[in-house]
Amino acid sequence: MYLSLARKYRPRTFAEVAVQTHVSNTLRGAIARGRVAHGYLLCGPRGVGKTTLARVLAMALNCERRGADGEPCGTCASCTRIWAGSASLDVIEIDAASNRGVDDARDLRERAMYAPSGEERYKVYIVDEAHMLTREAWNALLKILEEPPPRVVFVFATTEPQKIQQMAAPVLSRLQRFDFKRIGAADVRARLSTVLAAEGIAAEPDALMLLARAADGSMRDALSLTDQALSLGDGTLTAQRVRDALGLVPEDEVLAVLALVAEHRAADVFPTIARLADAGADLGLFLGAVAEALRSTLELVLGGSGAGELSDASRAALVDCASRFVPGDLVRMLTAISELEPRFRRSGQQQILLETLLVRFALLDRTVSIEAMLREMGPGGEEGGSGADRSAPPAPPRPAPSREARSAGGGGAGRASHDRPVAPRTPTPTEPPFDLRPAAAPLADAPPRAATAARAPQPRVTLDGLVGQWTEIVSRLRTDGRMALAAALEHVQPIAVSASGEITFELEPTGEIYQQPIAASAADVLSAVGTMFTGASRLVVRVGERPAGDEPAARRFTEESVRVERLAMLRKRDPTLDAAVETLDLELLD
Repeated sequence: MYLSLARKYRPRTFAEVAVQTHVSNTLRGAIARGRVAHGYLLCGPRGVGKTTLARVLAMALNCERRGADGEPCGTCASCTRIWAGSASLDVIEIDAASNRGVDDARDLRERAMYAPSGEERYKVYIVDEAHMLTREAWNALLKILEEPPPRVVFVFATTEPQKIQQMAAPVLSRLQRFDFKRIGAADVRARLSTVLAAEGIAAEPDALMLLARAADGSMRDALSLTDQALSLGDGTLTAQRVRDALGLVPEDEVLAVLALVAEHRAADVFPTIARLADAGADLGLFLGAVAEALRSTLELVLGGSGAGELSDASRAALVDCASRFVPGDLVRMLTAISELEPRFRRSGQQQILLETLLVRFALLDRTVSIEAMLREMGPGGEEGGSGADRSAPPAPPRPAPSREARSAGGGGAGRASHDRPVAPRTPTPTEPPFDLRPAAAPLADAPPRAATAARAPQPRVTLDGLVGQWTEIVSRLRTDGRMALAAALEHVQPIAVSASGEITFELEPTGEIYQQPIAASAADVLSAVGTMFTGASRLVVRVGERPAGDEPAARRFTEESVRVERLAMLRKRDPTLDAAVETLDLELLD
């Protein structure tokens, strides 16, 4: 009878278990030193050796010729029976997926009370898929796990330990927990190479690479996929045989799509994807292959080796293609793929989603960042604009309207809710209405703010001056980390400044909740005012009167109203963004 490779080459000793040395060495040491616990919980992805190590533990505890280091011999009658999963008086394997109820747990508890078949033997219960047990079943096992009979060991294996945490948290404190690692592609390739050498089968390195990538960290899956590829024919295991057996898309197709994106040939996306769909290709696997190629390209562009799990031919092609990409575009592509993938798997229109995504990638050269647009525009708002004819003489700068003028003009529903009568601030003849350069990159010859303030004495606080600089004062508080106070001050308006320096603020009629926080932080507000004016001595905050008959009505929030108000708040906080929105007619999407 033919045994699958996964069963035929299942490890018989702790030393043979791949990668999980942190678990195998601990269990082997516990046996050698006589410190075997009564319960273990083995957690990790599928196919990484949980059940195998549970069997090796049972073999070592009952081995007739166990070594001094705790290793089982693997060849005695007891070891052979346990390794093969045959019936044994002292080792019982239970599938919790089909024996998950409280009656099954009670039966297990009653059987565990019987002693092992020999004085030197252990009774081992291996419960696979332990997360499938019900809460009642765990409660039935709780007492025996806390005070088990002598020489009885429970081993629970699970891929979802969080479910046990939710259903039976007290159980976890009574078990020793071991977390298994995913098996890396290099370890999978090394194991496959050893197995195929033992079988007398030659294999191409690219074929082993494809199998390791398809296994996704599971050694059992890797051996099962190898069996599947070997069933397709005799002789050397080639990369093409693996692709044919597993239904993988050829790497040439992935590289061709990457070339379409690099050369911005958006129209060629549709016939390419249609050809793959007609050939029956798994578009989900193809999307994953494109993501892997983009990741390797990004590594190359950033100066890495771009090793990854790629064949030599693919790596050489990506090296040639990398010069046509910039890191920012590659990051955007990978982000778009990661955001699309959950919806892609559930969609019934995968071809359309994939085509749309690739067309977006091919058209990335037609996008421009807001920062670049603002830098090209310059302080005039029009200079170097991307939409204008660069061969034509530049138009004279068009001053951007001031915030007060836009507020008086009623620019949108979101701004109307914050409109207040204010005194307009007249800029000096040499002062531009807005500086559209990024605040983080001032001109090299611009004097520091502190030096400028030292040369020019601060004016005495007046109502007009305070109204004109109020936005700057609030921004300074926000920069200093007083975010809550700055947010509250956005709802007030200076309305009077007395000769003695007493400043009166008026809150919106619906802003009563901000009165106490502002009054409690009056010293901070006066300190912020003092950075620009002198003479401010006292702060008074009052709530504006509601017009007669204007009762507060229940407000209905919609997605559009929230977007409008959020944009208005952002524009009020950032003059550069405010000027960009006004000049370019931008819309807030997210």
